Amino acid sequence: MAHAYTPGLKVLAHTVLTKERRLPLPGDIVVNKNDKVVGEQVVARTNLPGNVQTLNVAGLLGILADEVDDAMLKKAGDTIEKEEVLAQSKGLFGLFKSHVKSPIKGVIESISRITGQLILREPPIPVEVIAYIDGQVIDVIKNEGVIIRTTGSFIQGIFGIGGETIGELAMAAKDPDEVLTEKQIDKSFKDKIIIGGSIVTYDALEQARKVGVKGIVVGGIEDQDLKRFMGYDIGVAITGSEQVGLTLVVTEGFGKMRMADRTFQLLKSLAGKKSSINGATQIRAGVMRPEVIVPLEDVSESKRTADLSRGSGLEVGMSVRIIREPHFGAIGKVVALPVDLQKIETEAVVRVLEVELADKQVVALPRANVEIIEEQ
Repeated sequence: MAHAYTPGLKVLAHTVLTKERRLPLPGDIVVNKNDKVVGEQVVARTNLPGNVQTLNVAGLLGILADEVDDAMLKKAGDTIEKEEVLAQSKGLFGLFKSHVKSPIKGVIESISRITGQLILREPPIPVEVIAYIDGQVIDVIKNEGVIIRTTGSFIQGIFGIGGETIGELAMAAKDPDEVLTEKQIDKSFKDKIIIGGSIVTYDALEQARKVGVKGIVVGGIEDQDLKRFMGYDIGVAITGSEQVGLTLVVTEGFGKMRMADRTFQLLKSLAGKKSSINGATQIRAGVMRPEVIVPLEDVSESKRTADLSRGSGLEVGMSVRIIREPHFGAIGKVVALPVDLQKIETEAVVRVLEVELADKQVVALPRANVEIIEEQ
């Protein structure tokens, strides 16, 4: 029954992982299979249809809908410039003509003789998809995207905001208990992804945004500070699309929470290296975790772990994080996996496990109250 458990956060020093990079609409793939790519490199591009606007020519000229064709100076399919005259009335004895100008630059998509309206479309919006990670293209999905494989370090967080970004890792905290304040962030961190300790303050977030920090990886954050920084209360369905000037990855949870030693030490060992991070988080169906990826070219085959798509079961000796009260946020090791169901405080009968915490205290709790920290 242990293998019915779904693994939680991964903290892997050496692993192999793949990323699928897809366009939102069919387009052009600009790399080939087996090509080596860097994270900032464009691998695919397409054009999204421009926004549509309607223009009531009949109403503006005071004519009938079926008279619009005669008033038009342009036809369907023609390109147009902003403020260009598209139609004009006949006027009185050729005088006092009324004009209709285009509100946009784009193209006339259609002219309706039923409504007397034009449908105008703005120019296409170019979209480019970058590789996001340094690696090798192992497959090309025709007109849709590519699959890229890399080897290196991989760390998952518990919550994040902001989308994909790439930058050099830099240490802003000396130990995993340290509070990340604005005094520790200066101009030397511009375009860097900085590593904090137990919590980041609101003032530190503002200072980071001001100096141009690309991302922050830290143990915890206060909910009210996050809300204040973003300017609104964040939803619980999915994050990652926030436009707040930087990407934030929280590794432990809300409040002041010491970053796990293995996570902090791994990040510290990677300082100065190029990293790709993403704050996108989804906690409902199709769980998505924020991530830190550091490609490493010199990883030997003997140190590589299996592909991250392969799960594992809960076993004695594994490191776990407790994700519900009591002991929320605590990290320990599994010391026993009793087979028999047990009654807990709520009087529910569930399968439990025993965890030894850092202070050597052993606690029994439902298996649903923990998630595995996968290590390598």
